[in-house]
Amino acid sequence: MLALTVPAEVHPHVFAEARLDVVLSPDHKSVKSLRHLWRFDELFSSTVLMEFDKNSDLKLDDAELKEVADTIFASLKEYDYFQLVTVNGKDVHMKAPSQVMTNFENNQLIVLFESEPATPIKLAGKIDFGVYDPTFYTAIDFTEDANMTVEGLPAGCTQKVVRPDPDTAIAENQKTLTDAFFNDPTGTDMSKIFATKLELNCPPEG
Repeated sequence: MLALTVPAEVHPHVFAEARLDVVLSPDHKSVKSLRHLWRFDELFSSTVLMEFDKNSDLKLDDAELKEVADTIFASLKEYDYFQLVTVNGKDVHMKAPSQVMTNFENNQLIVLFESEPATPIKLAGKIDFGVYDPTFYTAIDFTEDANMTVEGLPAGCTQKVVRPDPDTAIAENQKTLTDAFFNDPTGTDMSKIFATKLELNCPPEG
């Protein structure tokens, strides 16, 4: 099993650089899907190689890559595939991706998948998109603002990348974090307050 979701400690053991593309509907009035790309660090990638290289040829063939993808697909299901989507502060449930694809390039594991909202997300109000691991085991980072994109945003809508300051986030959410820790010290959705987000602001409906 991949160790992506093991809540062993409160600091990350696995690191990945990410790209997120928000895809709009053809009429540019709602969100159609989210496209994710995660590139994992070489240390974790080498662990995956050793675990899944069944024929010991120091590479992952198509069958081995599929086994990696299937494992990730199953492991991340209960965590909504590390996706953070909110509309005016309320969580939006995303459908499970139809498939997870993996590749191994320059000694790094690459994971790709696309997911759709369970209910349509209209471009109205404040909409946030991000990626986070509620167990703190995996740190998924957007190294550049350009790695969070949306094309064809209608006039009247704005977009910006928000990178919360950890000290400020803790101070602003101290009581909630404390309560969450005592309720479940192994992992909590409150880790989302540290997540880098792509924030869209559009005029309200009507």
